[in-house]
Amino acid sequence: MCRNIKMLFNFDPPVTPEEIRAASLQFVRKISGFNKPSKANEEAFQSAIDAVAEAAKQLLCSLETNAPAKNREEEAARLKAREFGNLAWPTSAVCFGPPLGR
Repeated sequence: MCRNIKMLFNFDPPVTPEEIRAASLQFVRKISGFNKPSKANEEAFQSAIDAVAEAAKQLLCSLETNAPAKNREEEAARLKAREFGNLAWPTSAVCFGPPLGR
């Protein structure tokens, strides 16, 4: 679940309120254990999302860096390549290797 929380600081173009809210939703889902809360917990769930989003906004606005801002598209492509690289299996071992159990 938390794998979906993206880094939000130091990007060009800057983070949007929607991205902050989406990350806050993922965080609240993770720590509460609920993907969707019951009616009894809906108000507390939404209140927590609002509070986390506000804290994240304050944090992002107060952070400073000397590093150049990262390009969103390039960073997304890099992460996607890394994700697929971690899942890659050597084709020869899977398709043409010796039979299992021998």
